Amino acid sequence: MSFKRGTENNSVALKKAKIGHWSQGLKASMEDPELLVESDDLVVIIKDKYPKARHHYLILPKENIPDLKSLKSSHLPLLKHMHEQANKLTESRINSECGVRIGYHAVPSMSHLHLHVISQDFDSPCLKTKTHWNSFTTEYFIDSEDIIRDLENNSCVKCIDPNKSKELLKLPLRCHNCKQELPTMPKLKSHVLNCKKK
Repeated sequence: MSFKRGTENNSVALKKAKIGHWSQGLKASMEDPELLVESDDLVVIIKDKYPKARHHYLILPKENIPDLKSLKSSHLPLLKHMHEQANKLTESRINSECGVRIGYHAVPSMSHLHLHVISQDFDSPCLKTKTHWNSFTTEYFIDSEDIIRDLENNSCVKCIDPNKSKELLKLPLRCHNCKQELPTMPKLKSHVLNCKKK
């Protein structure tokens, strides 16, 4: 009996080892035909598996770049290409009166550099927590052009302090349009659906 249990545990461990840690999931998503939007020699564009708005895409380099801290001046042409692809994607696929933002999380939870293209309606069942909300509506979300400018001026990306990034995710829930503070995610989401930017 104990031998069987040990064998089952080994089997589960082997399966987990093959799949890898969840933070490595973007590499598998890049190869998922159901998520694929398009690709070229440099990048893959996919639909976000857990979209936080009606339109939420990720643009990932084919080159193995773990995160913003790993960027060097030599990556500037790639980042500019990613930004251009985001603009084309916005023009061709996203018809949003709420606007679109193109940017990176300061401290992403998923390994492998990825550029978010996200409509500002934030109308999605996958948007559930304060962390989700604040990761897209505070300084935690850094515009693509700011990252490009930072890399041009400093030859690297100045990442925000880890303590500050944690504090940003804990900020009160505020509408990204009118800045009204709401007590819960359901109330915030209901408010956002009807809020017009002042």
